[in-house]
Amino acid sequence: MQSSTGLKVVTGLPRFLWVLLSSALLAGCAGPALEDYRDRKPVLTPQQFFTGELSARGVVKDFSGEVIRTFDADISASWDSNGVGTLDEEFRFDDGEVQTRVWTLTPDNGALHADAGDVVEPGTMRWEGNAIHMNYVLRVAYGDGTIDVRMDDWMYLVTPDTLINQTTMSKWGIDVGEIVLVISKK
Repeated sequence: MQSSTGLKVVTGLPRFLWVLLSSALLAGCAGPALEDYRDRKPVLTPQQFFTGELSARGVVKDFSGEVIRTFDADISASWDSNGVGTLDEEFRFDDGEVQTRVWTLTPDNGALHADAGDVVEPGTMRWEGNAIHMNYVLRVAYGDGTIDVRMDDWMYLVTPDTLINQTTMSKWGIDVGEIVLVISKK
């Protein structure tokens, strides 16, 4: 079928698929921007919040949203005279597994370069207002091997001593799980 401009108009199922695909692509671009939090309080500065002893409690959800694990964690955080931060984390899961991760946060043009031993693609931590955003790839145990999973971290300071962290886990652009935790200063 041709329109009045002489362009061919696709009809039927192919057009429906085009609309569906376009909607999915646009939805993938939607979401908050870090700048949306610029004026939110209390102000979150990593060097201030991530200092000293912290504790965390959280859940791990699968792709359907079902809670599949719970955990608690202790975090020891410090900064050296060059502004490099260290977050030494120990996670204890409800099934008895214990994981450790030591983050190194290095100043990088107003942000922090974030790396750890099991991070195969380091992230850049940026912050505005009461929020931090960081995106990185983590290597996790899976079956008898490992799998690399993209982690999209959003952290929100809700009181000067309490931070809520929500992480979406994805593989090949498909969400495969979520981690939600609360971090508190001791």
